[in-house]
Amino acid sequence: MKQKLVLIGNGMAGMRTVDELLKLAPNKYDITVFGAEPHGNYNRIMLSPVLAGDKTIDDIIIHDVAWYQENNIALHTGKTIVEIDRVKQVVIADDGTRSSYDRLILATGSNPVMLPIIGIELEGVISFRDINDVNVMIETAKTHKKAIVIGGGLLGLEAANGLMLQGMDVSVVHRGNTLMNQQLDQAASDLMQAELEAKGMHFLMNHDTAEFLGNERVEKVRFKDGLEVAADLVVMAIGVRPNIQLAKKSGIQCDRGILVDDTLKTYSPNTYAVGECVQHRNQTFGLVAPLFEQAKVCANHLASMGIARYISSATSTQLKVTGINLFSAGDFKGDDTTEDIVFKDPARNTYKKLVLKNNKIIGTVLYGDTTDGLWYFSLLEQGEDISAIRENILFGQHQVEVV
Repeated sequence: MKQKLVLIGNGMAGMRTVDELLKLAPNKYDITVFGAEPHGNYNRIMLSPVLAGDKTIDDIIIHDVAWYQENNIALHTGKTIVEIDRVKQVVIADDGTRSSYDRLILATGSNPVMLPIIGIELEGVISFRDINDVNVMIETAKTHKKAIVIGGGLLGLEAANGLMLQGMDVSVVHRGNTLMNQQLDQAASDLMQAELEAKGMHFLMNHDTAEFLGNERVEKVRFKDGLEVAADLVVMAIGVRPNIQLAKKSGIQCDRGILVDDTLKTYSPNTYAVGECVQHRNQTFGLVAPLFEQAKVCANHLASMGIARYISSATSTQLKVTGINLFSAGDFKGDDTTEDIVFKDPARNTYKKLVLKNNKIIGTVLYGDTTDGLWYFSLLEQGEDISAIRENILFGQHQVEVV
């Protein structure tokens, strides 16, 4: 007799868990998946290329509807689970669909942070989170010209670049003076800003949004210093928060995210959680690498192997934003106890910085040329003393080996 497994959330982390489980124990469960969106599982990271016109929605689907049928998985699209009855072990969707479970996975992802300001409900004020948002942007670009993107992080710059490629005039608003401050230091941010300005992107740095003005559709953005800027479309990309409403309502223990142990088990019987909705050892997650690692560990336990443990380790970020290569890892800002080794070539838009403590790399930022990123990261992870190669290390692994 097969056990029943229900997955709430048809996104990348949840479905990766199902993939891993099918490899380990393909016949252990009858699997049911609930997804709030009307699609199969798609690659959310690839929304930027869809917006930029390089890919279509079909290109970024990971599991199409036929795949679920072939694997005997019951898929419910366009249905949001509104209740978990933990005593009867049943989940209930907004349309009344009920499904019982022996094991439950919560993969509810995260919600975009929307500024709680006047005018947020106006037409044309959106986030950049799903296929629907991308469709709105592409349609708006056909008939409107001026776009404001709030947030100078990775997602904001991707949205701004895509909207420019769709023919809109785009300004990026950022509260601080460092773009992508999770990945870049000030020097790398300055290079990036100059390069993007040369492509036609505008920036309003150190600006705080006060309200959105307009009748039915947004017409202007007003800032706290009184400046007003015309806008036909406002895309808010100021971050995400774990989506824990359902878990909280159901009495599953949460803090900032759904609390899980090293096996991705929640503090509720037979219930696991993976992805952006979880909090593990006080950390929440937004990058794909840790989510896929969680999926592996969770699948291992669902398959009753019970040996894997999730340990979040130092992560590196390797990105290509609007055609510019970036790499960062560790503590790349440093403090009074650290020293920096820096190489900068503004003419070639190249910047490299290594942050050292006791002759060991503890952080790095690379802009433009990221060839040696993974080498620097392995030196960082292994805690290697670099004294012997210090004077050539910025020229890269190849040069050091020659010397």
